[in-house]
Amino acid sequence: MAISKIFENTEVAFRLKSDSELERAYFLFKMISHEPLVRIGTAATNFALKARLPVEGLIRSTVFDHFCGGVNEEDCLPVIDRMYAKGVSSVLDYSVEGKEIESHFDAAMEKTLKIINFADEKKSMPIAVFKPTGFGRFHLYQKKGEGKPFTPKEQEEWERVVARFDKVCKLAKEKDVEILIDSEQSWMQDAADDLCEAMMRKYNTGVPVVYNTLQLYRWDRLDYLKSLHKRAKKDGFTVGAKIVRGAYMEKERERAEEEGYESPICATKEATDLNFDETLEYILRNLDTISLFIGTHNEQSCYLAMQLMADLGIDKSDNRVWFGQLYGMSDHISFNLAEHGYNVAKYVPFGPVKDVMPYLIRRAEENTSVAGQTSRELSLIKTERKRRKL
Repeated sequence: MAISKIFENTEVAFRLKSDSELERAYFLFKMISHEPLVRIGTAATNFALKARLPVEGLIRSTVFDHFCGGVNEEDCLPVIDRMYAKGVSSVLDYSVEGKEIESHFDAAMEKTLKIINFADEKKSMPIAVFKPTGFGRFHLYQKKGEGKPFTPKEQEEWERVVARFDKVCKLAKEKDVEILIDSEQSWMQDAADDLCEAMMRKYNTGVPVVYNTLQLYRWDRLDYLKSLHKRAKKDGFTVGAKIVRGAYMEKERERAEEEGYESPICATKEATDLNFDETLEYILRNLDTISLFIGTHNEQSCYLAMQLMADLGIDKSDNRVWFGQLYGMSDHISFNLAEHGYNVAKYVPFGPVKDVMPYLIRRAEENTSVAGQTSRELSLIKTERKRRKL
């Protein structure tokens, strides 16, 4: 049975947006489509925030409110409830980045625990998320992954990182909330992978709770998944896998060139797409022992997943398969999938405006650099504006 094309329906895609919100989205993506404007805007925003100029109100009413749910969990509730009314769940993502001290790591853990408890009370939030470097220093993961010995002080620090992971995963298991662990740069990822696997061994007996993230612009990730899957089957735990294309391509290539090792990134966009789709198929064909969160804004990969689910007799609402997109992007995918009965969750970033700026800047740069992403958003918004006028 061939899957029908559903993502052109802009009425469903934008039904939560008022006319003024649609105009704001049009204005934003129009701005983001000009790379020099993004560069100038990013520099000006960083300067204004550092100089403590009163720009938070302006940021809040434009880019922040489009890409973020609010400044705290309670602030996000109207967004969460509105989306859930249309069948789209939420993954609250505390998007404060680049912290380096223990008190910040403890605060991030406490925030994640609070979100899990919050999610336990709301059907609209079945999934939570955190970043490994939210719970410990990047350098520590890197040193661990490279097999270099820790100093006694670093060993104690690492044990605190492990304890934070464990506390969060334990609560997620108790509350039956799935926990996605984001992935980061390749040179810290080995240690994070090992930690994720240890959590899966402990908490993914039966229904999977812990999900590691595979960035499939890395050519080695499908092989890694297959070896993890083999260990899981042998040792009796389930794999949770969130698959994405990836977010650190420029950094990865630059570092590989500087340090003189082979780049971990696929040579071409086509190779990345193929790697993503092959991994998607591998997991769907092994759904009895791997659960899947498909994090993608790529229409073709979504259609492939829908087709495979139909061919393999996987129910649209099977809890072992979720689709996910970022809040403020690809509503034509999220809301149309939900309309047709699939499990869909939006990543909803939140946090104080100034702390979330690195995340927002990355989103703007990503929309500028990903070929066709901004023009597609603009084209869909134009179609919906025209439809409403008629």
